[in-house]
Amino acid sequence: MYYYLIAIFVILLDQVTKWLIVNNMLLGESITVIPNVLYITSHRNRGAAWGILQGQMWLFYVITLVVIVAILYYLYKAAKGKPLLGVALAFMLGGAIGNFIDRVLRQEVVDFIHTYIFNYNFPVFNIADSALVVGVIMLMIQMLLDERGTKEKSYGENGTHHS
Repeated sequence: MYYYLIAIFVILLDQVTKWLIVNNMLLGESITVIPNVLYITSHRNRGAAWGILQGQMWLFYVITLVVIVAILYYLYKAAKGKPLLGVALAFMLGGAIGNFIDRVLRQEVVDFIHTYIFNYNFPVFNIADSALVVGVIMLMIQMLLDERGTKEKSYGENGTHHS
């Protein structure tokens, strides 16, 4: 249940921030937060990351539904006793649903976080995208921890392998 509350929080935060952007900024309008680093820029994306696959909404519907079902399955089956995995999946679930809501209701995703990282003009993104990235990073950490635990179990105290 705790993990679903995290996902709901991500969805609400994502949708409220997007609502604020849509209702208070013109498309293309930008507000400087930190000069040359961070801006709030009203942007729309009809594709995936970096604007790829523009206009392929049916593909995003299918992929997102499959991803949501898979995340729910893993939350139910694999997250028991693994809080890091559960939180990672919750972030990913919230992010996937947040952008899915945009695609269904608006036929596009509202993006607004605009950064320049080491002078690189990073593509504009949103809270759902951020949650997905954080969730994937946490998932990779969990996988590394699982791998490390598996290796430690297969070796004895003196470093010899036990089959």
